[in-house]
Amino acid sequence: MVRRLGTEAARDESACLAEEVPVALVYNGISHAVMLATPQDLEDFALGFSLSEGIIDSPDDLLDCETTPSDLSVSESLAGVPEQGLSLELKVTLRCFMRLKERRRTLAGRTGCGLCGTESLAEAIRPVRREVVPVVVAAAALARAMAEMPAHQTLSQATGATHAAAWCGLDGAVRLVREDVGRHNALDKLIGAMALAEVDPADGFIAVTSRASYEMVYKTASAGVGLLAAVSAPTGLAVRTADAAGLVLAGFVRGERATVYTHPERVTAER
Repeated sequence: MVRRLGTEAARDESACLAEEVPVALVYNGISHAVMLATPQDLEDFALGFSLSEGIIDSPDDLLDCETTPSDLSVSESLAGVPEQGLSLELKVTLRCFMRLKERRRTLAGRTGCGLCGTESLAEAIRPVRREVVPVVVAAAALARAMAEMPAHQTLSQATGATHAAAWCGLDGAVRLVREDVGRHNALDKLIGAMALAEVDPADGFIAVTSRASYEMVYKTASAGVGLLAAVSAPTGLAVRTADAAGLVLAGFVRGERATVYTHPERVTAER
């Protein structure tokens, strides 16, 4: 129960909360990362994370994915209730696994912020190695995407606590949406869903309900998508990374307004 306070009399009522649980990504029996994530669309998350992090090269490299629950070993549980985590047991091809083992020599465990635990500076800031598909989008399409997204954000409507990432057509129509308490996780889930749907990056762009950090730009460009639209501001590193990758980066996409930071010639003024 929660107590609602406002201009009217206080009232007690039930509330819906978004969950975040530790999710371990385990490749061929070896734990690689633990993320705090919303426990929905986890197969999309596993595939999208594996692709955006360069662990696999294509969906075919992920041979199996099994979700298993596990009680956390902690000295003091919250409110006396044992918390439960989830393990994503992933089986990848031998080629990808050997490459991951080599990479792990310079990595510590990854966490939900995307870069925490990375020991190598070269690993922390990586250039995008995939060419993005250049797209031309009307400003009206960016506005339409942001306007349509709330209707697809069922978790956000219920809890007000989740981010969303959407795959949108060139006309701005929202086609796929994934949600999570973490903006990186929402984007990874979307990338996984796009891969399973065999989406052509030339057919649209990605819109997110968050700021555009380096990690968000990197993941979008690594998926081959040519434009990222964010409701809030980008970072300087995100702008430099987007520019070098040939990615159109638009921030402050709110209503009829948007700020295009890179390759503005690919966003037309059509309304």
